[in-house]
Amino acid sequence: MESGGGTHSPLESFSSYRGNDWSPERLVFHQNLEQFAERVGLIVGLQANGKIEQSEAYAEIKILWNELRSSKKDLSI
Repeated sequence: MESGGGTHSPLESFSSYRGNDWSPERLVFHQNLEQFAERVGLIVGLQANGKIEQSEAYAEIKILWNELRSSKKDLSI
């Protein structure tokens, strides 16, 4: 069954943006924020299961955080 909302990976499903102050920029940032949360969860899981070191997990999350912050600035929210 197709939703008609474009193509997304099953690993990157996005929820609806429910804010009263909807704009295309806010929608994009909402999706970026969900992707950030999903990736952080995966990194934490890898670290918790001993697949990556704590310092590596921290470095990866820091990169993701900087990308999220940059996307917010770029979108002028």
